[in-house]
Amino acid sequence: MRGLLRGRSAVAVALLLLLGATVARAAPAPVALSQPDLLELQRIAAYLNGIRTMTANFQQVANNGGVSTGRLWIARPGRMRFEYNPPNPIAMLADATSVYYFDKQLNQTSKYDLRSTPAWFFLRDPISFGPDVTVTAFSRETNLVRATVVETAQPDAGSLTLMFTENPLALRQWTVVDQQGKTTTVSLSNLQFGMALDPGLFQYPSLFTGATR
Repeated sequence: MRGLLRGRSAVAVALLLLLGATVARAAPAPVALSQPDLLELQRIAAYLNGIRTMTANFQQVANNGGVSTGRLWIARPGRMRFEYNPPNPIAMLADATSVYYFDKQLNQTSKYDLRSTPAWFFLRDPISFGPDVTVTAFSRETNLVRATVVETAQPDAGSLTLMFTENPLALRQWTVVDQQGKTTTVSLSNLQFGMALDPGLFQYPSLFTGATR
């Protein structure tokens, strides 16, 4: 039971994709971007917009060091599903307007507005680094590119950092930081793209049946 509670605590930190405490902080400043940086961001946006469906295995590391694993499904725009491996009894899904967090053991569901979460950046269509998004950090290292964004209208609502490998460009990891500075990092493996996914996978009732495709 103690291990399960620790697991649930670690998984609950995944709500950093969904929630943020109301803590006032100074708005992050935009980073200075060179012309090559801007071209790289355009390439990243084009790559992300090219993802219509995707599946992957994931490993999540929470702010407290807890590690969880599972599988995710994405159907852009707007839809995403996380299924955590046992003993974590958690499933989360986004259905284009809302995000649902379901604890299978407690049979309890929480619902949040997708538009108010950092996940909105990745699930919207089209993805761009336009005026509604502020890039607060950008770096290029050997075969790695990282970009951190906040919503311009709500800069203290949390940040999202996307990490890519280059040649070819591929999404490998994202990190969410909430308003309290707590961090959750999700690393991806076994990525597959372009498959047909049952729309029912992203509908709220499927959380209770555990339906996956």
